[in-house]
Amino acid sequence: MESLIKYVQDEFVSRKELPEFSAGDTITVYYEIKEGQKTRTQFFRGVVIQKRGTGASQTFTIRKMSGTVGVERIFPINLPAIQKIEVNKRGKVRRARIFYFRGLTGKKARIKEAKR
Repeated sequence: MESLIKYVQDEFVSRKELPEFSAGDTITVYYEIKEGQKTRTQFFRGVVIQKRGTGASQTFTIRKMSGTVGVERIFPINLPAIQKIEVNKRGKVRRARIFYFRGLTGKKARIKEAKR
C-alpha cells in the first residue's frame, strides 16, 4: 500500500523548485489570493518554526509578529497558490522545531545569523 501511495505522489503531484530552508530561517512566501474574479499576490514574512512530513504531504510553519500579537501560518509545500519563496536570513538554531520561540519576547527573540 505504501509503495502505491509513493508511486501516485511521484507521478501525479507536481513539484516546484523551491529553495532549501530549515527551522530558524527567515523567509518570505509569496502566494496568490482569489477574491471573487480577481487574484492578487500577498506575502507572509516570518521565521520558520518547523518543517514536518515527507513527500507531497510536507508542510512548514511560519511565525511572525503583527504588532504585539504572534501570527502563525502553516503552508503545504506543494500548495498551488505559492508563487515563490525567498530566504531572507539563515538562522542558527540547535533544534528542528523551535516551539520555545513562541514564549520569547524582545531581544531574547532574536536568532543569530548562520554563516552558510
